Order: sequence, then structure tokens, then C-alpha cells
Amino acid sequence: MLPRTSVYGCQSPRTGVYGISVTAGLTGIDPQTLRLYERRGLIAPDRTPGGTRRYSDADDVAALRHITALVAGGVNIAGIGRILHLDARNQRLEEDNAYLRSMLGAYEKEGAPALRLVESPMMV
Repeated sequence: MLPRTSVYGCQSPRTGVYGISVTAGLTGIDPQTLRLYERRGLIAPDRTPGGTRRYSDADDVAALRHITALVAGGVNIAGIGRILHLDARNQRLEEDNAYLRSMLGAYEKEGAPALRLVESPMMV
């Protein structure tokens, strides 16, 4: 996998830069536990061409801090996987909703007949 970079060619916070020992130090999680979390699909660090794991700030370290908080709260690995899946799904739905609202606004600005949305407490 090629490293993720910004439009200016600099590494973005999503670029895997930390090795497993540095990530273990940053998060307080043992390297074997990091490997376990990867095997269970909780994280997916980048890999170098030689296969070395590279963890990013934005994706991996942030997720590991979230995982650590869930473990401290007594959530098991299966539960953490489900929570992470639902968090990601919720984020995608929020992005889709924002996009559709912007498209509706553009549609209405063009003078098209206004479509009325029924506002629910969940849409606020």
C-alpha cells in the first residue's frame, strides 16, 4: 500500500509513520495486544513493502485510544468490534446526510419546486 500524503506531498495525519514499539509507547498497549487487535480487525495499520506495520495518528492511534477507553469500561473484543463498526457506519451516514442536504439546498436555489423534509428529533 502506498503511503497516504497530503496535496502538498507532505505526510498527512493518516499516513502510517510509527512502528509497533513507538505506537505501544504512545498508547500504553503491549505490542502483542496491538497484533491481536489487528488480527481481530479492530485496526488496520499500513504496511511497508517489507511488511512492517506503520501506525498513523489520525486512524490508528486515535482508534487505539478509543479501544483503550472501551476496554477500561469493561467491553470485550467482540463488543469493541461492533462499536467501532457502528461508529464508522454512523460517520458515513452523517456524511451522506450532509451531502444530501447540500444537494437539496442547491436544487431549491435553482428555483425547483421545494421538497419538504419532515424534521424528526433525530435530524437536528
